Amino acid sequence: MRIRRVRTDAGLQTQHLQDGRWLPQPDTLGGRAFSDEWELAMADRHLQHSDQLLPFQPLSFRDFLLFERHNVDASRGLVRRFHPGQYRLAATFERLTRRPFPLFRPKPLFDRQPIYYLGNHLTFVPSGTPVSFPAYSRALDFELELGFVLVRPLLDATPAEAEAAIGAFMLVNDFSARDVQRAEMASGLGPQKSKHFLSSMSATAVTADEVLPRTSSLSGSVRINGTTVSTVSSAGMRWSLGEVLAHASRSEQLLPGELFATGTLPGGSGMETGNWLRPGDTLSLSLDGVGEVEHAIVD
Repeated sequence: MRIRRVRTDAGLQTQHLQDGRWLPQPDTLGGRAFSDEWELAMADRHLQHSDQLLPFQPLSFRDFLLFERHNVDASRGLVRRFHPGQYRLAATFERLTRRPFPLFRPKPLFDRQPIYYLGNHLTFVPSGTPVSFPAYSRALDFELELGFVLVRPLLDATPAEAEAAIGAFMLVNDFSARDVQRAEMASGLGPQKSKHFLSSMSATAVTADEVLPRTSSLSGSVRINGTTVSTVSSAGMRWSLGEVLAHASRSEQLLPGELFATGTLPGGSGMETGNWLRPGDTLSLSLDGVGEVEHAIVD
């Protein structure tokens, strides 16, 4: 079932799509995360820039790294653009050994537990919102990800209990300022201004029953100015979604309305493929059966 939110004279209304018609639906995506006044203010702010709203307002945002191939290809793309001397050395190593350059692979913790960073849940905007480069960056990038939201609380959950608490899925786009990201990551504190300025989400969510059976076989695409520049697949996740949530819930209370994402699906960022955004571009991301996001990149 597909779900959206709209602004009505009576306030915000959650709706579901049935037989081609949008009908009222109880708010099942985490309930009321914030006050009605605050949610209405956020909705009105979004409607100033887009005719769509977020399907729900996230209570928090944790973004995982679940695809090794993305890490390798994105690290290679970052070094290629910003450190060409290092890139030539790494490329020589890879050509001679036919293996990824060791520093392009995730850290060893990647294989011991799911790893993530805590993002800024307050800077999510819906599809259709115009996007500009942050003032301190000249390297704006996108990241196509599978997002999922809790509808039940979790604490010390098993993977099966955790998976059963997922209420819906959506396409999440984690915008990134790549020219400041490497230095922030090297600080040991994780991403900061390179990530927290903006993220986006499809204007609709899809209930878990329609997506959970195929979370390892989703496909999607990236289009820039109407041209498909890459395709993506959700195959090859290092950890299952149940394992991800069970880990996050260890000695930590998780609540309905908290948002999670898989991290970038391989091929889902410009840094991997060399398709960097420029003002005037139109970015379109899609994940079959989950959602779409489109943004005009403005000056």
